[in-house]
Amino acid sequence: MTTRTSRSARIRIGSAPDSWGVWFPDDPKQVPWQRFLDEVTEAGYEWIELGPYGYLPTDPRVLGEETGRRGLKVSAGTVFTGLHHGPAVWERTWDHVASIAALTRDMGARHLVVIPSFWRDDKTGEVIEDSSLTAEQWGHLAAGTERLAREVGERYGLRVVVHPHADTHIDTEENVARFLDATDPDLVSLCLDTGHYAYCGGDSVKLIETYGERIGYLHLKQVDPAVLAGVRERGTPFGPAVAQGVMCEPPLGVPELEPVLAAAERLDVDLFAIVEQDMYPCEPERPLPIARRTRGYLRSCGV
Repeated sequence: MTTRTSRSARIRIGSAPDSWGVWFPDDPKQVPWQRFLDEVTEAGYEWIELGPYGYLPTDPRVLGEETGRRGLKVSAGTVFTGLHHGPAVWERTWDHVASIAALTRDMGARHLVVIPSFWRDDKTGEVIEDSSLTAEQWGHLAAGTERLAREVGERYGLRVVVHPHADTHIDTEENVARFLDATDPDLVSLCLDTGHYAYCGGDSVKLIETYGERIGYLHLKQVDPAVLAGVRERGTPFGPAVAQGVMCEPPLGVPELEPVLAAAERLDVDLFAIVEQDMYPCEPERPLPIARRTRGYLRSCGV
């Protein structure tokens, strides 16, 4: 028991605006940012992510005061990129990344979560581009991600962690492995989201055991297998699938989180494990009780 507790101390648990139904900088369906900060504290979390840029205050002095008086610290910022389109999108990408990276750094965080662009719209389900990349596009994706990681590291002191995500080109076990094999491990790490990886058919424990040196960050999430089966059968886009409850409160879904956390502990490195239960949109009274129960469940898992 002592050994497990010692290893578990290297995993720092947090939550994110996503677990409060926040997907956009400004949306009437979302709780106000002050309520999110109050409730994430009340639920027992110490670490948070920034969420969509502009939801929380973007002035680091204001945000620092608001988080500090609640005893909260920031673990990461998040950006969306379409780097498979090649050098032509670099300037636009950097314009998007720079302000978010600056705020992330100014809040004392050390990670930037990079999510690939969607191949179909997460609200309407409209197919935007082919769901598969060509060999040339894979090359652009790898080179662009390495460039982004290098620039973000040199200019802002942040580590890029790429987030495999449903309805993007880095999704399945095959595509995640292809991406990792094509990128420099000294530059590019992975944000393993257990829910998204299960949604796309992957095994999180196997991924950690196979590519352990590439795991730089965790998002903890579960999928409802019954809802997922219907989503797959109907080809439902990710956004509507979330509205149908495909991501569920642990420990009611898959994967089991205790084996995932145990595998992460065996890496013997410091890791953030941020709870992200996608549930946009949701009733404003729903997130806090779930967050409390989830924090209690994770304590029972030893973290």
